[in-house]
Amino acid sequence: MNQGCERVAATILIVDDEPKVLDVIKPFFESEGFVVYTALTGTDALRMVEEVNPEIIILDWMLPERSGLDVCREIRNTARNVGILMLTARTDETDRVLGLEIGADDYIPKPFSLRELLARVRAVLRRIQNASAPEESGVLRRGDLVIDESKYRVWKRGQEIQLTPAEFQILQTLAARPGVVYSRLQLLKATLGDAYLNYERTIDSHISHLRKKLEDDTADPKYIQTVHGVGYRFGEVT
Repeated sequence: MNQGCERVAATILIVDDEPKVLDVIKPFFESEGFVVYTALTGTDALRMVEEVNPEIIILDWMLPERSGLDVCREIRNTARNVGILMLTARTDETDRVLGLEIGADDYIPKPFSLRELLARVRAVLRRIQNASAPEESGVLRRGDLVIDESKYRVWKRGQEIQLTPAEFQILQTLAARPGVVYSRLQLLKATLGDAYLNYERTIDSHISHLRKKLEDDTADPKYIQTVHGVGYRFGEVT
């Protein structure tokens, strides 16, 4: 562990049951200034999350004892503001969407480039760090929703709604300008960063998850509306 490094960017937990994978990723991220912890099983991953409170988790899909999906779901149920990137050899789009829908911020297929992995981690990390940074834009009130931009918190009819950092960024972008239509590419640039520009369909998964959390009727959404052939907009609610 490179705890003496002066360029510490964040604490990262890497979870993979293949020691050879950890042996490659761990020193690379340490060389980039991260404090790195590792775990080989899903059970160990959950224990390490409690012990070291990482800002970023690179989480393998297939793990002993507890699957990566189970670990991701349990972490999200605790409402931790942590970035989760699923790392997996599974390439089926349904699997990718499932991972995003349970709260992963990104999905990275094996084999992968360490530089691409680093770019994705940094993009998610920026959202995590922005969540704790003071904002001057205050509070948005849209229908039954209250969006606190300074604390990255959302309430609907007085009940707090737990969103991932990516979900909050998308909601904040749309709600700031009701009625304005954003393409998938525009939402990617505005909320997730340039590292995601080849993954426009990732937005669809986040939108689907947001609707399940925010809408009374997902078949007839009043907050996050689809403009067919163009993108998405926030409804002009009162």
